[in-house]
Amino acid sequence: MNKALWFLFLVTQFIYSCSHDRVKNKNYLTKYIVVLVVDGPRYSETWGDFSHKYIPFMDSVLAPEGIVFTSYYNLGQTWTTNGHTALTTGYYQAINNGGQELPVHSSLFQHWLNESGNDQKEAWIIASKDKLQVLANCKDTRWKNKSMPSTDCGISGLGSGYRHDSITFKKVIEVMNAYHPKLLLVNFREPDFSGHQNNWGNYLVGIKNSDAYCYEIWKKIQSDPVYKDKTSLFISNDHGRHLNNVQNGFVSHGDDCEGCRHINLYCYGPDFKTNTINSSTHSLIDVHATILELLHINGATSSGQVMRDIFK
Repeated sequence: MNKALWFLFLVTQFIYSCSHDRVKNKNYLTKYIVVLVVDGPRYSETWGDFSHKYIPFMDSVLAPEGIVFTSYYNLGQTWTTNGHTALTTGYYQAINNGGQELPVHSSLFQHWLNESGNDQKEAWIIASKDKLQVLANCKDTRWKNKSMPSTDCGISGLGSGYRHDSITFKKVIEVMNAYHPKLLLVNFREPDFSGHQNNWGNYLVGIKNSDAYCYEIWKKIQSDPVYKDKTSLFISNDHGRHLNNVQNGFVSHGDDCEGCRHINLYCYGPDFKTNTINSSTHSLIDVHATILELLHINGATSSGQVMRDIFK
């Protein structure tokens, strides 16, 4: 995305956010939200590869059931914590990427728990990367240490280190079975972890494994009578990676090149269209605004816009 288009997009975001775009009293079939974040693949190895050979489940099973986006971007800093913060707060923020700083803005988890009065076990952040535990809290003194969701991040919480995605996947299924959370965000560390190790083979395996984990969670939603026909699923990335002609290529990320900014989004739910390829331009913060709309979280603000073009 060139700088002129990016500027126009940001102006549009501002206009929409100031117009209070959400419809407050519309009834939706969605009662549960699941957000899966696959950490750091390039678009060129995922939906941008026309063979879709590394995302077979997304291609053959999930895509016909929902919406695939071809013009979806991270328009903030293209790092892990920054991308996740945009998803959970609705604002792009320059935040420390090592888990040493809380988001400035309160999260949709805090607002939803506060407004619904539900138990902490109804909202979860489950992440392979320990540093993402910071998403449960914020710096805003009105919300700091209040209405915080349950977390299971890294080996044993903030500062404990990353864990394998297979452990995270197992924990997700355990939590879904035990608590049926109404609001759930999941982070898988691959393929970002292998990319940073300059391991191209494992990077590609990481994409395929993440595709399989997302498919299994989609199947869980279909087979569980609590979730079936009442759950909206968002599968996103936090950032991409450098293109081959930028710095050290797929090994790193963090700038505003097309490879780092252009990412994937898939939406599935009872209120959404099916078998749709959406070419409209959207970004991470629009997922936040759309979740606020679906759950009628009225006390939260967002710099994103509701993705009205995904609704039936």
